[in-house]
Parts: sequence; structure tokens; C-alpha cells
Amino acid sequence: MRRTFQPLLLLLTGAGVLRVSLFSDISLRYVKEGLQPFLVASGIVLCALGLIGARRDGLPLPGRCQGNDGPPADASVESAHGHDHLHGPRIAWLLLPPALALLLFAPPALGSYTATRDNPKIVEDYERFDPLPAHGPAALSLTEFIARLQQEEQQSLKNRTVALQGFVTPHRDGSWELSRLLVSCCAADSQSLTVTMHGVKAPPRDTWVKVTGTWHPRGTLGTTSAALALDVDTIQTIPEPPTPYIDRAPALD
Repeated sequence: MRRTFQPLLLLLTGAGVLRVSLFSDISLRYVKEGLQPFLVASGIVLCALGLIGARRDGLPLPGRCQGNDGPPADASVESAHGHDHLHGPRIAWLLLPPALALLLFAPPALGSYTATRDNPKIVEDYERFDPLPAHGPAALSLTEFIARLQQEEQQSLKNRTVALQGFVTPHRDGSWELSRLLVSCCAADSQSLTVTMHGVKAPPRDTWVKVTGTWHPRGTLGTTSAALALDVDTIQTIPEPPTPYIDRAPALD
């Protein structure tokens, strides 16, 4: 890679990082919310380094006229040792595709393909459970729904209508699951939460939905034998949440 292209590559990469972290919430598809400020700082640093490199190499910048003090027209001048010091390592070109991807289009958040291959998330033990609302569906996150099924001795979910949200993970046999992905740091360390849905046909893969229904009675509530499954009463398509890796309860109409 010619040295004159190196600062431009830094600028492209920095601009791409800033586009997904500072000027939008797209970065939340890839990292936890708490890491967003670090992405912004990284983007600013990359852009600054690119501008410094462009100025050093005499590249034309906005608001600056190109004089005669730039690099010579024959940029292939070699040093006395026979090495071309105006070129950098070719492997640097590998930065170009991800930089353009961040600038021109944003890869989506992880979905059903990852959910079928991730390690299942082990839900931590709850010290206590808050009482469910007296009337109407109980809106629960998938984490709390799974924990109540397998840990709650009072069996409050027996014959109780609940509302859950997540994306659709279909299987070849026609069955499907409601899924969420949780991350500790970034999308690379994601773990999946899944609940099997009964009674309705699977919507299209990766569609985000809100479902209401009752526990599919199999196994014993309050123990690890309780099936992570729901008999669905209603299903509604919803937009993908802006923070897809945070397992929240759905909003009730």
C-alpha cells in the first residue's frame, strides 16, 4: 500500500466508526451500550491520525491549496538501501472492506443463525421474585420467565398468561423458538436464551415478535425439569429494539 493511501484509510475507518457510534446507535448491534463512548473516542483518534498523516504527506485537504512543496511526482523513489519507503504493508488493505461496510451499510445484529449455534445462557439464581400483577398478562423478560419456571417454588406461572418478546428461530421440523442473545462485552461472546413456542406457525426467520400465552405444561414447575415452552395465544410483529442484546420485558398496550 502506498503511503499516500494510508491516511485516507485511517480517515475512512475513523469515519465509519463514528457513523455507527456517534451519529447513530448502530454500534449497539455489536457491543454493549457501555462501550459506545470508547468507540466514539477510537473514531476521533483514527480521524485525527488520518488528518495528521495526510498533512505530513502533502495530500490536499479541504480548505488547503496544494503547493509545490508536496512529494515528488515520481513517488516510487527508493532509498540507498534499495527499499521503497513510500509503501506500507499490503495487508493494510484488509482494513478497507470493513471501513466501507461501516460507511455504506450496517451489518445487522446477530439473529437466529447465531442462536442455534450459541451456548445456552445459564440463568443465575434469583434471590426472590416480585409478585406478578393481579390482572392481565404478566410482561416478563425471557431471563425472568425461565428463572420463574425453574426456580420459583410458589409456581406463580401455573395457568398464568405472560407476555414475552424476542426474535424467531425456526427449525427444519416446523417448530420454532422465541430467542434473545445476551452479550458480556460484544457480539462475539453472545449467549442465547430460547423458549419453544407451541400452537402457532413460525413467522419468518429473525422477525421480532411479542407473544402472549401460558406455560406449556411439561415437567414440574420450580425445578429444572420444567419445560422452557409456551402455548401461544396471540402473536404480534414488532420492530427490532434499538438495544437488541438487552433482555427486557415487552411493553403492554
